[in-house]
Amino acid sequence: MTEDRDQGGRPAPVLRVVHGSPSPEELAALVAVLAARAPAQGAASGRGILRNGWSERSRLLRAPLLRGPGGWRASGLPR
Repeated sequence: MTEDRDQGGRPAPVLRVVHGSPSPEELAALVAVLAARAPAQGAASGRGILRNGWSERSRLLRAPLLRGPGGWRASGLPR
């Protein structure tokens, strides 16, 4: 895998301030927010299968029968 490098041969910066002069605390807060939003390293090499409601195996199971008054009506209602 090739690394992005700037013209001096150094690795290219991940973040670059293009306007203003933020304090070190402001930069640290920005990096913390971006790091929290980034996916984990292990998540990218995980199963590779996205799970959503349509592919859940529990949808294949029958819902429990409701006993008591109105149970027959509830059996025909959507879950």
